[in-house]
Order: sequence, then structure tokens, then C-alpha cells
Amino acid sequence: MTSTESLAPVTAKDVPLLRVEGLRTEFRLKNGGVKAVNDVSFDIYPGDVLGIVGESGSGKSVTARSIMRILRPPGEVVAGSVRLGGEDLLALPEREMRRRRGSKVAMVFQDPQAALNPVMKVGDQIAEAMTLHGVDRQTARRRAIELLDQVGIPDVRTKIDHYPHQFSGGMRQRVVIAIALANDPALLIADEPTTALDVTIQAQILRLLARLRTELGIAIAIITHDMGVVAELCTDVVVMYGGRTVEKGTVEQVFEHPRHPYTAALLAAMPRLDDDRIGQPLPAIPGAPPDPAAPPPGCPFAPRCRFTEDVCEHEPPQLLQIGGDGQSAACFVAQRAATDVPALAPEPPAADVSVRASESPAQVGQPAAPDGATPVLEVRDLRIDVGSRRRGLFHRDPPVYAVDSVSLSVHAGRTLGLVGESGCGKSTLSRSIVGINPVSSGSVLVDGADVSTMGQADLGRVRSSVQYLFQDPYASLNPRRTIRQSLSEALAFRGVGRREREEAARSLMAQVGLRTEHLDRYPHAFSGGQRQRIGIARALARQPRALILDEPVSALDMSIQAQIINLLEKLQNELGLGYLFIAHDLSVVRHLSDTVAVMYLGRIVEYGDAAAVYGSPQHPYTAALMSSSPIPSVSARTRERIVLPGDLPSPANPPSGCRFRTRCPVGPLVNPDRTICTEIDPQLTLTATGQRAACHFADNGKETE
Repeated sequence: MTSTESLAPVTAKDVPLLRVEGLRTEFRLKNGGVKAVNDVSFDIYPGDVLGIVGESGSGKSVTARSIMRILRPPGEVVAGSVRLGGEDLLALPEREMRRRRGSKVAMVFQDPQAALNPVMKVGDQIAEAMTLHGVDRQTARRRAIELLDQVGIPDVRTKIDHYPHQFSGGMRQRVVIAIALANDPALLIADEPTTALDVTIQAQILRLLARLRTELGIAIAIITHDMGVVAELCTDVVVMYGGRTVEKGTVEQVFEHPRHPYTAALLAAMPRLDDDRIGQPLPAIPGAPPDPAAPPPGCPFAPRCRFTEDVCEHEPPQLLQIGGDGQSAACFVAQRAATDVPALAPEPPAADVSVRASESPAQVGQPAAPDGATPVLEVRDLRIDVGSRRRGLFHRDPPVYAVDSVSLSVHAGRTLGLVGESGCGKSTLSRSIVGINPVSSGSVLVDGADVSTMGQADLGRVRSSVQYLFQDPYASLNPRRTIRQSLSEALAFRGVGRREREEAARSLMAQVGLRTEHLDRYPHAFSGGQRQRIGIARALARQPRALILDEPVSALDMSIQAQIINLLEKLQNELGLGYLFIAHDLSVVRHLSDTVAVMYLGRIVEYGDAAAVYGSPQHPYTAALMSSSPIPSVSARTRERIVLPGDLPSPANPPSGCRFRTRCPVGPLVNPDRTICTEIDPQLTLTATGQRAACHFADNGKETE
């Protein structure tokens, strides 16, 4: 499905549907109170979409829970008012507030799996939301069918009696939205509704929210850390930091003329699909967000702001109007300047590598792989069977190839980006390379040596040359070992003597930007970004030639993500490391990668130079991924989008012919005469733009021979 309509036209404002004034929420603990939300105020008008953005710990979700009055103890709203249609929700008795939840204001949570009852059919869960408000069962059942159809669930009369585990992540999120809409609320609060979803499914959910807003006239408050989602969906935005509102206004005002240094810094730190900073460090925000239990005495952003003055460190600034009508910011410097403040954007760091926009990353700092050079890491026609099991003496299940005939290579000093939806086989492939998953056929080569059998000698070679960096650094670190002990263990495997390990550990900590006094701390004492740095240090302890990076920044805030991206670029330039970088965020892959491989249902469907793949995608799946990725720019609202229908098919029963044909916007679904897509499996073929694509109609829609 292709669309060019604007997601968020600005509506006329009259009387606010929701008015939050001076909201203060504290968590009262034995050793003192924690001010999670401190004097937050904003309005939401009928039919508008308000984006609430900020890093983890900024108070976004606590604000939403305070509005709904669903705070967990010891959380408590201590001041302020929340007026919905003129009625103060905070002053209502709990019995009355229960009646308002669902009927007047509803909430969609981040994790639909946790929000749904696993032992109840989804239809019963939607009906229950209505019967609790006095609707009879038959009416509730009919309404549940209407709602599931409204949110785009196919084959509703069958799916209504399915359980949550029978739905994909995107479908579960649609069910949660249907539950929220069951009693026709005037306001829908969505807390990170697309964070855990692939970009293609995210595009479906954002399109659904935009359609519901248009058709039903409901107002939406969406909590997110993705500025691209805000730019494309929202009419207004509130930027929070350290429990406070630091800037608010229309999306056009805030994105085109940011008034607070934090807002400008967030926008600058984001990698973008249309970025011209390839090969250059991102302007990351130094440091980390403040601890809500020990906030700074003045402006909460002062410790990370390069414009800090004496008054900023002692007195918190008030939220005052700056610029256009309705835009305000809490910044002494911006208020004194009272003008456009693009200069408040963070100063770009001194680049380790200077690359002009017209140059390829391979020309400066990252040497191009010479013809015939032996890759550090290579896979050839790799197949991974994840389903075949022996049942009895004579019966074995048929194979299920999560990775099917994949060939890739990683060269020293170069980055291969691997992208695709969840379930396409990316992580299965990477885990097979290091011996976690067994190889069914094909070969894995490290420095030219075949290690496919993964015997002890092979595993030793892999571990000395290839290291794996996991998505969740906390889960990969032993919580009972200090960082010194974890690094010492890795150094011992490399053969470093006991006396030399201390100096080596100190050197590793400095290399990843951590202080040596951190060595005696345990993992729980670090932030997410610091833990990822520790994971990188532990990987470097073996002096590898290549790193497999499995979603290393997806769980991090934007500012911390930029820091880790810059660190990875710096280490590659210093050590000549080869990277296999796995991610679902195409903007991050664009910034880091020299070559890109796009994976779909166990196969590589496009492969080539990053500039060529991003500049002229030849496979329709690649084009859909690009158009589904949000861009933090108001002007991007009018760009063409390809919203793919449905979900990824099961690798246990892949479609005949082209595996993408069941969702393809240029295949038999749209052009029934293209029967070749159903009959013949396309192979990777060189295209006119230089990359390889597995599509019968890759070159401008012309059938390949």
C-alpha cells in the first residue's frame, strides 16, 4: 500500500480536551522522596496528536500513569490538576475514576504481550472491557468484531477466538488498541506503542493511529523516544528532561526552530536516512541523564549543556514563551536571546575521521577492501535448520531453514550492515557463525580457514578472531562479578599473564571511555550505555579481528546511542576491525555501514554498496523498509510511503517462487499477470545500479531474463 497523505495536519484549537497543570509526582522512599515529575503542564485539543518525548527517566511514562491514576506504590501525585473536559480527574473518588478509564480516557501500553491475558481469547478480552462498563455480552461480542475489523485484523470471525500467542507482535498491538477503543474514549494515551516493532509493522500501527484519529476524531497522546515518529504523526510536542518540561510547541515550531539546547541536541544526535554525515562522528550529548533521586539544583540539563552559565547551576529556569505563539522553553540562554537558536545545537566533536559529503567512507579513514583480499569473516551458502528433530527411531521432522543459502563477507576496517524484520534469520545467522547454532550446510570461514565443523580447534579460532556483542549488555554480564573480574577472565583466555592483566584491563577501560575506578563495580551500578561500553571492552580483550554487533544500540536512548556509534567508529579506525552490524534501524545502519545486506525470510534479497542500496533500492522490500523508517523532519510527512500488508510468513512454510510475493507492492498482489513471481525463485542478480537484487522486476519494473 502506497500513501503520500500527511499524517498530522494541524487542527484548529479551541477548548482543550485535556489540561494538565503543575503536575508533580513523587515516589516516597525511606531515604527520601524522588521527584519523578516536577511541575509539568500541557494541553491536548480534540483531534490533536501530542508527542511526549525524552530519554529514559525523564518522567514521560510516570506522567501518563499519573493522568490515568494507575501509579504503583509508593508513587503519588502530590500537586497539580488533570482536567478532562473540565473535570479534575485527580479529585475524583476511585470508584468514579474507574468509570472514566476506558470510557473517557484509555491507555495502550508498550508491551502488548504483557498487557494481554495469555489464557483468554482476544475477543473475550475486548468484550470484557465493555461488560465492565455495563454492556451486555452479545452487544460486546458484536462490537469486538467491529473493533478488530476496524484495527485491521484479517479474518476477524476466526481470529476473534484465537489466543494472544497465536498473533504476531504487530497484531497483538492492534488487539490492545481495539481494547482501548472499546468504550469510545475521547483520549487515547499510547506509551511507546511501536518501540518493540519492526519498521514495517511500526508503519502499519502509525498509519492505524492516524486513521483512527481522522475517522473517530479522538485525541492521542503518544509517548516515544523516536523524534521521527513525532515528526510524522504528531501535531504538537512536549520535550521532557529530568522530570520537567523543557520545551513545547507545535511540531513545526519545535523541529524547525528548536529553542532549548536539549531539543536541538536530540535532533542533531539522530542518524538519518538522508544524512550527509557519513563517516563523521555524530554530535552526541556528553554524559548521561540525571538521577531522579539526586537531581542537580539548577537546570537539569546544565551538567550536559555547553552553554551553561552560573545561574543555570543554581536556579531552575521557568517555562516561558519564546518565538511563535504557543512555543515555550525553559532555558535562561534561549530566553535572553529571544531569537532562533540553531546555534544551541551541540558542537560537533572533533572528528577522528574527516570525510567530505562527496567522499565515500572507504576513501578516508576506512580503507576499501582490495580486490582479492581475504575477508576476516565469510559465510558461503550457509543453511541453518532450526526445526528438524528426531521423533522415534524412524521419523524426523522436516527441516525448517531459518537461514537458507546465505553468503556474506566482512573485511578488515569495513562494516557490513545486515537488516531485516524480526524472524528473518539475522540473529540465527550470527549465532551460527560463532558456534551457538549448528550449521546444516555451507561453510563459515575465519581468515580464510573453514571452521564449519565447529570442533574445539575451530571454536578456538573463532573466539580468538571473532567476538559477539549482544543487544542486552546487562544480560551478557555476570551480575556477581566485578568488571575487573570479567575483563580478567577474557584476558586470561587470550593468554595474558596475571601480572599484565591489571594494566591491560585499565587500558581497555580507557579505550572505551570509562574510568579505571569503575573496575571494582558490579554491572548493576552502570547505566545502559556504560554496560554496552563494558561489553565492547570485554570483546576487545581477546584482540579480535571482527565483531558481530547484534542490535548493540537498539535499547539505548538517542543521546547514548550516538555515543556508542561514535565509539564503534573510533575503534574501527584505530584497530582496523571488521564489523557485522545487525540492526532494524536503517538510519543507524546507513551511518555506520560500507556495504548492506537486506534479509527476508532466511534469504538475502539485496546486497551492495551502502550508498547504492540507500540511494536506489532495487528490491521492493528494501524500498518498503526505507519508506517505512520515520525521518525527524516535518517535510517528510508528504513523502511517499509503502506500508506492507501482513506479517513475515513462517520459514516452515515459505511461499512458492519469490518469498516476498505475498506482501510485494509490485508483484502478483497488484499485477496478477506477473505469474513468474509465483513460479520461479529469483536469484541475486547484478543490477544496473551496481548492487545485487533477488527480484524478477528489479530494474525499473522490467522482467529480468
